[in-house]
Amino acid sequence: MAAPAAMTRKIIHLDLDAFFCAVEALHNPALQDKPFAVGGRPEHRGVIASCSYPARLFGVRSAMPTARALQLCPDLIVLPGHHHEYSAYSHRVIAHLHNLTDLIEQISIDEAFIDVSALRAPAAQIAAELQATIMREVQLPCSLGVAANKLVAKIANNVGKRSSRGGAPPMAIKVIPPGEEAAFLAPLPVGELWGVGPKTAAELESLGIHTIGDLAHWPEADLTARFGKHGYDLVRRARGIDDRPVSTDHEVKSISNETTFARDVADEAELKRTLCRLSESVGRRLRRAGLAGNTVRIKLRWADFTTSTRQITLPALTDRDDDIYRNAQQLLDSHWPHGKPVRLIGVGVSNLEPPREQLHLWDTTSQKGRRLQEALDQVRDRFGRDAIQRAMEVSPDHAPDDEA
Repeated sequence: MAAPAAMTRKIIHLDLDAFFCAVEALHNPALQDKPFAVGGRPEHRGVIASCSYPARLFGVRSAMPTARALQLCPDLIVLPGHHHEYSAYSHRVIAHLHNLTDLIEQISIDEAFIDVSALRAPAAQIAAELQATIMREVQLPCSLGVAANKLVAKIANNVGKRSSRGGAPPMAIKVIPPGEEAAFLAPLPVGELWGVGPKTAAELESLGIHTIGDLAHWPEADLTARFGKHGYDLVRRARGIDDRPVSTDHEVKSISNETTFARDVADEAELKRTLCRLSESVGRRLRRAGLAGNTVRIKLRWADFTTSTRQITLPALTDRDDDIYRNAQQLLDSHWPHGKPVRLIGVGVSNLEPPREQLHLWDTTSQKGRRLQEALDQVRDRFGRDAIQRAMEVSPDHAPDDEA
């Protein structure tokens, strides 16, 4: 007796259109139809986090330096971010997804995969109704890609959004019927495929592989010989094959924070003050997430935009500010060429898991340190981060409230 055929999956990729800007326009309707963006200030080397569709008509894009965006669009309105608001709206959207299914994989604050295979209605109908619900109930535009797997659903959404031109949110829905995955992917540039970055794309194009269809028809053995397992995976993706499930467990692999200086910094004291603030931010986020890690790393970007990262593995897990800062400072002392100007500095902690108490019978030092950390968190939760500062954090030339 033949085995039953596997059920064709129905996967939806949802992406909120210009999410940060859409939320800002809800709070200030005067922004509608105007070129504006959420991002950092140009004098502080800020970058664009999100831009409205009218701004995109001028060539403004996310991740673009704000100074460049203002050159392209001198009338661009640049707003600071309101991340608590964005998080609240994101939760409202996810709540509507849970009305359909619990098989939800949230990729970021404005993006998610949804497995609706168990629902009887066609996936295209489910997507259209979901889009209308989010607009009606949350007043946010979104675009959706629909396919039998995550890879194709994501690329379908990208293609659908790009096909909408003009100064309005795309509100696109792009459906790829089962069995048409390879045909849909074939004419697209090879760089559209997951796992093909600029370097790999250049190598493939040197072989004459310019489209995903070219890649799909290339001998698998040759690509495997050139790229190893990655070559094998690329061929499968190029043919529209992706068996990965929608994962409801989104594992946090690391927590980090970084800052770009308004001017390159070569002063050791200022670098260490910044490192201390970043370490406190990372520690606070770890404790809020109920996580600790045993690998501390720093990131340094130089004036020529080259970047260096260094890390150290600790003997035990930590979520404490002083542990993070002490090790980050050690990395800085070991790997920063003294006097070399720094454009960006960052701190991160990885290898995360829930913290474990590792105390001996008479070990009260760790207990006192944790109680002090909890007290500091409570004060800062109530009165703000600058309510309590370490003495070394206060610049001799600037009062605390002058610092960004």
